[in-house]
Amino acid sequence: MRNLRPFVMILMSLGIGLAAMTVAAQWLRDRGLQQTRAVLVAAHDVAAGIRLDRSMLQVVHWPNDAVLAPALAQLEEAEGRITTSPLLRGEPLLQAKLAAKGETGGLSALLAEGRRAVTVKVNEIVGVAGFALPGNYVDVMVHTTDPQNQPVSRIVLERIRVMAVAQDAGPQDNKPRVVNAVTLEVTPQEAERMDLARSVGTLSLVLRSQNDTAPVATQGARKRDVLLAEAPAPETPRVRHAPPPAAREERPEVLRGVKASTQ
Repeated sequence: MRNLRPFVMILMSLGIGLAAMTVAAQWLRDRGLQQTRAVLVAAHDVAAGIRLDRSMLQVVHWPNDAVLAPALAQLEEAEGRITTSPLLRGEPLLQAKLAAKGETGGLSALLAEGRRAVTVKVNEIVGVAGFALPGNYVDVMVHTTDPQNQPVSRIVLERIRVMAVAQDAGPQDNKPRVVNAVTLEVTPQEAERMDLARSVGTLSLVLRSQNDTAPVATQGARKRDVLLAEAPAPETPRVRHAPPPAAREERPEVLRGVKASTQ
């Protein structure tokens, strides 16, 4: 019995240590769960205009300080809804990136509230050589004639979002695509101006930086602006002035009888 006593003490110590480790691990896990919350994220990359199902989503635990307020937490909140913008793998699902419940999909689900979609016929030149991709911003320029029947080109709409090229509303590896139609997102007033501009002249798209949000007011470009910009300014000939004549020294004139002499 005396020989077994040390082994019993060792086993009891191991048991107590294992129990303490288990309790500590459970306490740390519960404490970690209290400082996190469930967040719904994309299980893989999802393009815009896709109806979500459970296989595209997963629930993960994020720290409370890092969770965005409008992030969804349950699968039922997102299942069956349409994405209005692309989602990356692991990205939290926000209400702003999902269409309202009941939307049937298609391009109308990608439109922001109060916006309209209008399609513009383009070619390789008008369509910026295919670099106007979904999600990019463009200015719309019209070439027409002014009231004096002179040709003029002017930007009529600024910072218009490209919604689709041809029939594709999602990005295609960011590669340029030459298509014959581009769909733009505009307000009702912008749609009216674009339709009128299309009927009175020729439209062109001008690609702009996504970070450029400042409005630009121009007077348009006319033929005289092009010619004046190309013609070099004439050189002004240098005029050489002759030096002034030397001042003549005036001497007094003395009359002697009928003759005059100069002193």
